[in-house]
Amino acid sequence: MKIKHLSMASATAIALLTLSGAAQADGHGGHGGLCSNATLKGPFGFIGHGEILGLIGADAKVHPYAAPSILDDVALVTFDGAGNFSRTDFGVIGGLPKGGQITFNPNQTGTYTVNSDCTGTMKIFYTAGGAVPAGVETDLNIVVAADGTLVQSVVYRAVTASGQTPDGITCPPQCEQGVQESFEGKKVLVYGFR
Repeated sequence: MKIKHLSMASATAIALLTLSGAAQADGHGGHGGLCSNATLKGPFGFIGHGEILGLIGADAKVHPYAAPSILDDVALVTFDGAGNFSRTDFGVIGGLPKGGQITFNPNQTGTYTVNSDCTGTMKIFYTAGGAVPAGVETDLNIVVAADGTLVQSVVYRAVTASGQTPDGITCPPQCEQGVQESFEGKKVLVYGFR
């Protein structure tokens, strides 16, 4: 009799563990995947570092500028949980403030997509009135980690408004830059604001 109760208890425990594991593997208790656009909501503080190397020519190769420019950037990105964000940043390129502006530039918007496997993309668009000319765009591939409180990213495309390389490539018409840049964002967690 005791063996029968022990067997029933063991079977029940195994069934519950199996169901729990299946729910976790599916993400959010059977709702399909671990992440979505809703995973990113609220403010995230970003820091970025990298180099702007040159313009990408019609031959799909990077034509170096006379000297690469080092970029350092801090930004506050506020995600709406539905695929859009606003952004303000301050950056230094080659040792000088971007566009000569020594304050934060709030003239930026963007879109983002977070896939169910927690990978995704972000597109930053600069609008008129800031240190960076309207029409400049930065596209990033992202990974969302740490329960949705961390965004790690690498730039895969950077569109500029002007430029020229020593070997004669000019923007326009060749306005895509070769860059080596990464950004990391952490959720701003302040008491009462999550």
